[in-house]
Amino acid sequence: MHKNSFTLFFAAIVTIVCSLLLAGAATLLRDRQQENVELDKRTNILASAGMTEINGKPLTRADVLRIYEEQIRSMVIDKNGNKTDKSIDELDPKEDGEYLPLYYCVNKDSIESYIIPISGKGLWSTIYGYLAIEPDGKTVKGITFYQHGETPGLGGEIEKEWFTNNFKGKQIVDEQGNLTSITVVKGSVKDKISDVSKRKYYVDGVSGATLTGRGLTKFLKEDLEKYEPFFKKIRK
Repeated sequence: MHKNSFTLFFAAIVTIVCSLLLAGAATLLRDRQQENVELDKRTNILASAGMTEINGKPLTRADVLRIYEEQIRSMVIDKNGNKTDKSIDELDPKEDGEYLPLYYCVNKDSIESYIIPISGKGLWSTIYGYLAIEPDGKTVKGITFYQHGETPGLGGEIEKEWFTNNFKGKQIVDEQGNLTSITVVKGSVKDKISDVSKRKYYVDGVSGATLTGRGLTKFLKEDLEKYEPFFKKIRK
């Protein structure tokens, strides 16, 4: 009985000490974790706009912070595409659903691209990313996917450069100016779309990840529809 009591007492003490250590570590590291989340966000915003390296070398933490500060601006628009006085940092997704965050990249006072957050359901998870549009309001400059739970080697390939590079130069509107978005096809665009003039609205899919591609196609168009009033103004 004495041995059992000692074992239980010892186990309880170890559990309490470990819990206190974990709680302390979580508290001490919270600010650092938040900094890493913000850094990852900025890295992906820059990547969507085509800024991933300097002189052939990947951006360092300092590079990301400096370039973001120098070239990325933000604003909040309403559902009619009009700029508001709100700040992105003040937005509450639960209460400010009628407002949309919008980033844009500048260089010597000229706008190089507009960047919008995108997200939606894939096969197994919610996929998050950023889509950059050229100043013409209709041409894709780049896209990134930075958070998802899709199957590694299958749907998880959407985050790889070979896939995201397919979006560059694609068009989100047709010749009449109507929103088409970008469709992820099953297989190769060259094999699926015989009309060459239509291929600018499609990208190659990931082998074995048809449902992830369908989900991406769906939420990409839904997000672009939200921002379409703004991009219409840009195109005019």
